[in-house]
Amino acid sequence: MQDPKNSKFQETGFPTLSWEEDDLPTRPMAFHERPIQARIDQEMAVIAEHHIRIAMTIDKFWGHKDCVEYLQTLILSGGFSERKDRVGFKPEVLSALINLAGMHDEV
Repeated sequence: MQDPKNSKFQETGFPTLSWEEDDLPTRPMAFHERPIQARIDQEMAVIAEHHIRIAMTIDKFWGHKDCVEYLQTLILSGGFSERKDRVGFKPEVLSALINLAGMHDEV
């Protein structure tokens, strides 16, 4: 049984989210701490899972100024085109597109 006076288990019964010095090498890495290429790869995987052709187009234009314009068009249009049967992007895809647009200039 846990000691209720232990500072790790205050009020809620859950451990605090602060990390001890010994835990730092094994703690999960926050998204913003990951290397830029790993973040890009993760976002591209989300897009590719749902929209492979869009992912291939982004991959082809990555690094060009037209890529950001393409990403912004996708974000603002919600994936709409001449076809009226589209309902837009899933939230995780939209988030990935926004993150990629923000990371494009970091590379």
